[in-house]
Amino acid sequence: MKFSTTLLLLAPAIASAHYTFPSLIVNGQTTAEWQYVRQTENYQHNGPVTDVNSNAIRCYERPGRAQAQTATVAAGSKVGFVAKGSIYHPGPLQFYMAKVPAGQSAATWDGSGQVWFKILGQGPNFGGSLTWPSDGATRVEATIPASLPSGEYLFRVEHIGLHSASGVNGAQFYISCGQINVTGGGNGSPGPLVSFPGAYRPTDPGIMINIYYPVPTSYQLPGPAVWRG
Repeated sequence: MKFSTTLLLLAPAIASAHYTFPSLIVNGQTTAEWQYVRQTENYQHNGPVTDVNSNAIRCYERPGRAQAQTATVAAGSKVGFVAKGSIYHPGPLQFYMAKVPAGQSAATWDGSGQVWFKILGQGPNFGGSLTWPSDGATRVEATIPASLPSGEYLFRVEHIGLHSASGVNGAQFYISCGQINVTGGGNGSPGPLVSFPGAYRPTDPGIMINIYYPVPTSYQLPGPAVWRG
C-alpha cells in the first residue's frame, strides 16, 4: 500500500516533467489548442514517443481526433508552437515540413512516404557541460523558407529529451504536427526528403547518447541536413 501511495504522489510530478505542443503561433499570435494542430495521443498524459520505428514518430496523432483546421501563413514568416508545460528536458529542437500531395488536403493527409524535409535543427552549446537553447522554452519558432513553393503542408515540431538516452529507446520524443497553407512562396526544391518512420534509427548517435559523462564535445543532430531554401 505504501508503495502504491508513493506512485500516486509521484504521478503529477512525472507528468509535469513532460510537455505537449498543442497550439500554433501565427503572426506572433497564439491560436487555440488543437485548432490548427492535430491532437496528439499524449494530450492528457503528456508522455513521449520512444520508438522511432513506430508510426507515432510522425505526428503522434490520436486516433478518432477531431479534424484540425489549416492556418494560412506567408512564406518567409515565422511560425511556431506553444510548449505546454514548457520544455523541461535537455535535448535538440527540430522542425520539419511535408508538402501535401495534389488532390489531397492537410486536414486528411497522413504524411506517409519520403516527403519530409528539415527547416531547423537546434543542437547544444558546448563548454563544461551541454546547454540547450530550448531549455525552459514555452514558445518555439522556425522561419518558413521564402523560396518554399506555395501550398498546404504539415508542419512538424520535434523536441528530443536526452536525459535518459544512454540506452536503446531511452530518448523521449515530444511531437506535434500543425496544418498550414503557405502563400506567396517561391520555386525552391526542398530536400533531402525522408520518411517517418524511417528517418531515424534507435542507435543514431544523436538519439542514443550519454550527455552527462563523459561530457560530449560534439553532437550530431539526427535526420537529414537542414534545407535553407
